[in-house]
Amino acid sequence: MSLVSKRVLATPYLASASEACNEIFQRFGDKPISVREQLIDANQVQLLSLTLGRPNLHRGISVTNTAPRTGTPIPPGYHLVYFTPTILENDLGRDGTDRTVNPLSPFTRRMWAGGELEWKQGQDELLRVGQVVQEITRMRSVEPKKLKSGDEMLVVGVEKAYKTEKGVVLVDRRNWVFQKEIIDKTKQQSKPEPKALPEGNFTRDFLQTEVSLFRFSALTFNGHKIHYSRDWCREVEGHRDCVVHGPLNLINMLDLWRDTSRGAAEGAVPKRVAYRAMSPLYVGEQYRILLEKEAAKEHMPGRECEGWKAEIWDFYGKVALKGSIVE
Repeated sequence: MSLVSKRVLATPYLASASEACNEIFQRFGDKPISVREQLIDANQVQLLSLTLGRPNLHRGISVTNTAPRTGTPIPPGYHLVYFTPTILENDLGRDGTDRTVNPLSPFTRRMWAGGELEWKQGQDELLRVGQVVQEITRMRSVEPKKLKSGDEMLVVGVEKAYKTEKGVVLVDRRNWVFQKEIIDKTKQQSKPEPKALPEGNFTRDFLQTEVSLFRFSALTFNGHKIHYSRDWCREVEGHRDCVVHGPLNLINMLDLWRDTSRGAAEGAVPKRVAYRAMSPLYVGEQYRILLEKEAAKEHMPGRECEGWKAEIWDFYGKVALKGSIVE
C-alpha cells in the first residue's frame, strides 16, 4: 500500500454542514430521540434552591433543613435539574458534552444558544414534587449557518415535552449551536475595560462563584468542561475563564420575574418565555438581569397580553442574553 493511501485511510472523514444536516435527520427522522419517566423528587429541587441561594422555595416553604413536601409546585425553569444525561464518561465528547444528538464530525463543539418554553397554567397542570413525569425528546430542526468568519456551523433544535396524567404540561424547545471542534490552541481573550451596569425598573445582580458553577453542573450532571476547567476554557476554547451556564441564567431570570410579578407565589408560572444567548458570562464577574414591563404580542395578529422584556448585561457593556416573558 502506498504512503498516500495510508494517509487517506488514516484521515477521518469530515462532513460538510449540509451532509451533517442530512445525516442527523436520517438518524432520528420522526421518531423520538428518547422517552423517559422520572420521579420529580424533593431532594433535587431542594438542592437547586440552596444552590441558587433561595432557601425559601415559595413563601412560607423553607428548604434549608427540610425537603419540600409532596405536591409542592416546581417553580418555572427548575425542571432543568431533572431528566439529566444518562451517559458513560467514555461516551462523552472531548469537551465533556453529551453526544446523543451531536452531528457528524467536525461539528462537535456544542453551545446552548437559546430557546422557548410554554407552560399550561392550570393549578392541576403544574409539575409537582412526587409526580412521575414522562419526558419525550424529538428533533425539531437542523440548519446549516455561516459564521462571520465564513466558517460553517449547525443550529440544532430539540423539543422536550413533559407529560403528566393531565397531558403535556410543559414544552421546552432548545437550540444548540454546533461549531467545528477546536484542534489548535485558541488565543485567550483579554478582559475588557469595565463599564457601569445599566439601570432599569427591576434589576438583580449576580456574581457566580466556582462553587455555584460546580453545584449547578453536578445537579444537571453536566460534564461540559467550559463550566469547570479553567485550563480547557483558556487554552482550548479561548475564553478568559469558566463560563456561567445558560440554563442557570434562564432560571435566575424566571426567578426575578416570579418575585417581581407574582411575589414568589406558589404555583406561579408564565405562559411563555423565549430567550437567546448573545455572549458568555464568566465566573467571578458581576452581571445584572433587567426586567421591563411591556405589551407582549401573542401569535394571533392584533392580540396583546401582559409581558416583560428581559436582558442580562455583563460588567463590560455587553448584552449576554435577551428574552421575553408572556404572562
